[in-house]
Amino acid sequence: MRRTITFRTTLHTLIAASLMLTALPAEAEEAPAAIVSIVTGLAPGDLLNVRATASAIGKVEARLPGGTSVKNLGCNDINGHPWCKVEEIGNPQMSGWAPARYLEPINPQPVGDAEGPANADQPPPDLTARLGGTETTLPSADAIGRTAIEDAYRLALAATANRSSGETDGPAPGAAGEIPCARYVGQPMGRCQASVVHTGGDSAVTVTWPDGGTRVISFSAGLPAGSDAPGEFRFTREGSLNMIRVGVSERFEITDAQVLGE
Repeated sequence: MRRTITFRTTLHTLIAASLMLTALPAEAEEAPAAIVSIVTGLAPGDLLNVRATASAIGKVEARLPGGTSVKNLGCNDINGHPWCKVEEIGNPQMSGWAPARYLEPINPQPVGDAEGPANADQPPPDLTARLGGTETTLPSADAIGRTAIEDAYRLALAATANRSSGETDGPAPGAAGEIPCARYVGQPMGRCQASVVHTGGDSAVTVTWPDGGTRVISFSAGLPAGSDAPGEFRFTREGSLNMIRVGVSERFEITDAQVLGE
């Protein structure tokens, strides 16, 4: 039986072939192979913070000891600081960003979906998001108005009560709020109350441990200068964040704004 090939059949065949050829490059394109990097360059007993975003104030997803092997998916320059997207070998759910200087070798391939902030020098107004707090829905304009009226009413009542008792209402002098801290080796970063006292161009930040006791950290010209502990004192800076270590276990993270009272 002879088969007649018409012009329309030939045209349809050519169109289908061209569409298949167009799709081939996209299907044949493979993601670049990841590089296995080793965590290195840490201080003795220190751990590398793997953060959700390429920022020194990003939420900590995991902490890795020196010598750990990770899959390096690529590195980007974020505000002048190289960061690499890493993934735990055998556990792709554990991924995040780490400073490139603690990884050897680095992956020169850039990451397409960089998650760094527009300006890493601007820390969030508080540490809730960084330490795993949940994001709340913004209230409506009516709710904001009602809240403002209620707050004003409560403040007026408090002011009246203070005048009658001779007391004044105001924040404690030198209050710096809370800072991330850890007291013991291997302990995840938690929260510590901190207060700051300014003397000329110097400052002293007093950190109160949740389980009792304090640590005083001195600043000179806005930079960490020492502490009241006999152990070794050292620090590094990323943007406006001071990452401080005292001895073999104590760790603190204090922003310039907290030190300078801005």
